[in-house]
Amino acid sequence: MFGKKEKKDSWRGGVYLCTAADNLQADILESKLRSEGIPCIRKYEGAGNYVEIFTGINTVNGIELYVPGDKLEDAENIIVPVDLDECEEIE
Repeated sequence: MFGKKEKKDSWRGGVYLCTAADNLQADILESKLRSEGIPCIRKYEGAGNYVEIFTGINTVNGIELYVPGDKLEDAENIIVPVDLDECEEIE
């Protein structure tokens, strides 16, 4: 989920946080960030934005998420990958 870009890359006043694989993943991450008071903007790679407008879905390229520079550390602490194999089962 965390992409290959440098964390200090900026775009439209935000710094790079991660790359979502598709719209569903981007929606979930963006919703979680916004619920914690962290604004988030999307940057579609390649023709992803055109493809989404034309077809209604974006599965061609990833979607980069950017947050304000002063909120980057908080956002990274909220968006933490969890290995499901290490989770305990709930009975």
